[in-house]
Amino acid sequence: MQEILYLEVPTPDTAAVCTWLQHEFDPGIGEKIITPDGFRLLSPVTAAELVKSGNQNANLKPTFTDSNSENHDSRSTELSTFVWSVQRTTYLKVFRIEDAPPGERKFLQALNLAVRNKFPENYPQPPVIDLTKQSIFDALAPYYPLTVKYFQKMPKGEYDLQRVYWWEQRWREGTRNPQTPKQVVFLKEEGSSATDSVTDVTDVKKKAKATIPGSDAGDTVYDLIYIGGALGVIHAAVMARLGYRVLLLERMPFGRMNREWNISRDEIQSLIDLGLFTAAEIETLIAREYKDGYNKFFDANNPPVAKAPILHTPKVLNVALDGEKLLYLAGVKLTEAGGEIWDETEFIRADVEAKKVIVQGCHLPTKADRTTSARLLVDAMGSASPIAWQLNGGRAFDSVCPTVGAAIDGGFEPGVWDSEYGDVLYSHGDISRGRQLIWELFPGAGNELTVYLFHYHQVNPENPGSLLELYEDFFTILPEYRRCDLDKLVWKKPTFGYIPGHFSSNSSDRAVAVDRLIAIGDAASLQSPLVFTGFGSLIRNLFRLTDLLDTALKHNLLSANHLNQIRAYQSNVSVTWLFSKGMMVPTGKSLPPQRINSILNTFFGILAEQELAVAETFIKDKIDWLTFNRLAIEAAGKNPSLLLWILDFVTFGDVWRWLGSYFSFTMLALASWLFGWLPSFARRVQPWLEPRYPGIWLWLLATSYALTYGMGKGRK
Repeated sequence: MQEILYLEVPTPDTAAVCTWLQHEFDPGIGEKIITPDGFRLLSPVTAAELVKSGNQNANLKPTFTDSNSENHDSRSTELSTFVWSVQRTTYLKVFRIEDAPPGERKFLQALNLAVRNKFPENYPQPPVIDLTKQSIFDALAPYYPLTVKYFQKMPKGEYDLQRVYWWEQRWREGTRNPQTPKQVVFLKEEGSSATDSVTDVTDVKKKAKATIPGSDAGDTVYDLIYIGGALGVIHAAVMARLGYRVLLLERMPFGRMNREWNISRDEIQSLIDLGLFTAAEIETLIAREYKDGYNKFFDANNPPVAKAPILHTPKVLNVALDGEKLLYLAGVKLTEAGGEIWDETEFIRADVEAKKVIVQGCHLPTKADRTTSARLLVDAMGSASPIAWQLNGGRAFDSVCPTVGAAIDGGFEPGVWDSEYGDVLYSHGDISRGRQLIWELFPGAGNELTVYLFHYHQVNPENPGSLLELYEDFFTILPEYRRCDLDKLVWKKPTFGYIPGHFSSNSSDRAVAVDRLIAIGDAASLQSPLVFTGFGSLIRNLFRLTDLLDTALKHNLLSANHLNQIRAYQSNVSVTWLFSKGMMVPTGKSLPPQRINSILNTFFGILAEQELAVAETFIKDKIDWLTFNRLAIEAAGKNPSLLLWILDFVTFGDVWRWLGSYFSFTMLALASWLFGWLPSFARRVQPWLEPRYPGIWLWLLATSYALTYGMGKGRK
């Protein structure tokens, strides 16, 4: 028996596909014998004999004839076509028993074409709803019944489902109008150098004034205003403890999170080194530290060269943090240092003037306007940030990971999962409705597990990626991934968001700042394409960002030219974007269902053969030039088809862009080797250079960090 066709039929209605195959599709050859999950094709003679004998399961060798063939030799053959359902989609296979019959190729081509025409790719949009007339539950129940059912079981499910809907609508709006994003930043003095008379932090503190929410903005009130209270509060607290006057705006009630955070011990150490938290406080924030993490992709349908063992990564994302407790403690640190928090306040617009930026917001519970000003505005709003969309116009993001999930506080049967272990990256099936779905599972405190479902996705106006569709997938297929009864699970809270990606060719091809405004975290879209979000990127680069921003504020270097040097860009990360590109199904294109799992298993199989430190270095964004090239050569040697597989759905334009990234990576690696002495030299000349030429000092400091942090080497 030989498999001769494997297709995904992009619909969850497997019964409809089976009925169509059995009663509407004309194979054009042979005699169709209906089976429970499809049909068999036999020659008319054999079919008649089977009916006559009353035993369709008889072990007979059918004779397959083709009246259009000049060769009427008898061949022993049978074709079996069947469908099945997994991951909320339908798969179809055709098997051949013994020899290939005449007309087989024509039959397979006809079946493939008929399936594509009858069941094309579909990208549903969420309905337009009016929450003044009905609840979010009533509005979405006809479209996403399981999502509504299980959000109703969550403590603040109605509010959170509104957030999911809002987040998706905001993301869709940005992808539909990428060339003309909504303007929220207004430059009142075009060409301004954004400098003023304040050049010393001490003078700034003396000039700082108290403000009343809703008052008119007069003189500069704050040094820094952060918009976004998740990543924003961590950086805001660090800057406040350096003596800056800081304000934080947060749309949600402060402390609420859409995601949980996992990290490793060596990375969280940066929060201790910067003095934000003590070692004892960090211990109180750790909900669980597991023993090992698994990375495994489904390979039942892969060719032998693309099968791989489990990749163990015991020190990657193995520390689960209590995210809300971390935010609360960071908020305490911020306010103790003199900072302020305006929660439930939505950002409306920012007006950039020569000496300040005026920020307008709206206090959502009261609908009252809030206006204040600062020397610098920091955008930490994440992927849906209207500022990020405006800064980069038609190329805000190249890719995105729509991500959904939930924190579950028990309800799994004993033996389903050991809380000493985590799933870092895992798939349990092939491409589903144009997406390769990937799971993550991280143990938390007590019986708690946080489970995520996501996929890598190309930003496309027709198909921007849907959180609501993905949530319906999540609740449908979670029992396939981990045996469970959804009604017995204790749903604690949902976790969701859009994690953006930008395919950089060099360190300056994406704007992260304008005069008196800078983006960090997911709004800057500079993080790893593998497992780390803006949180991981921020923590790994926190010392770098803090030092550079402190220098810019100290010397009032707040023009776009200066601020664009302050970024968490890593050349060794940018070169891996082709790998993430190979995990995305282009909109409107059908790939062999096993293709992406085959690509992933090829590369992760190479990592599994290395020492643990190599895989850890790669996934933690610390890979160096030599190791990257060695792994790439080994992958190509193990599976020569790998490049052809990728080129099947990656354009030559993408390859050309990647070559630019690789060239930049190579040049920076060479510079890092030749000028490894520069960071220590810079610190030696700092006392003389900084007070005399602060702009040159900021450039030298940023260059030093590019040679270290930019290559994944960490603090030096």
